[in-house]
Amino acid sequence: MAMSLDGYIARADGDLDWLMKQKTESEDHGYDSFMASVDGLIMGRGSFEKILTFDDWPYQKPVVVTSRTLRDADVPVDLRNTVTLSTLEPKELMQELGRKGWQRAYVDGGKIVQSFLSAGLISDITVTHIPILIGEGLPLFGRLDRDVDLEHLETRSFPSGLVSSTYRVQQPCGQTR
Repeated sequence: MAMSLDGYIARADGDLDWLMKQKTESEDHGYDSFMASVDGLIMGRGSFEKILTFDDWPYQKPVVVTSRTLRDADVPVDLRNTVTLSTLEPKELMQELGRKGWQRAYVDGGKIVQSFLSAGLISDITVTHIPILIGEGLPLFGRLDRDVDLEHLETRSFPSGLVSSTYRVQQPCGQTR
């Protein structure tokens, strides 16, 4: 996930204008190798609707959008072979995707990350801090029902000023993935 230095993944209204003005096209931030390591993406309605405003659909992998309000007709016709909708809770969704052969998913969007983290379904987190302060917005991490211990794995910095850190999530005693 990309995040402003003050901890926001979007402005309060969901706008990503601050992120889109970053000039990083010539840098390899590990995104391609990361995407090669996942079977697909899981995102919430808000992230999906925001990405639909982009000029091009950015994903080559299957995408599952979790929503209780979207209907199949809300998915553009040209994306219906790669985008599916689900109303399942995180554990049930991962079980269903596991039956379809998924072993690793990219979970994208603040509320979705929070719900999957709360359910003990996140094994690692990569946060890329963008060198900008936006003052307020939507946080990646909200209230948690318990502490989540993390083990730092690596931090990489880039000429553009982006700093990317990866952590392994330490599962609490008695909780399995």
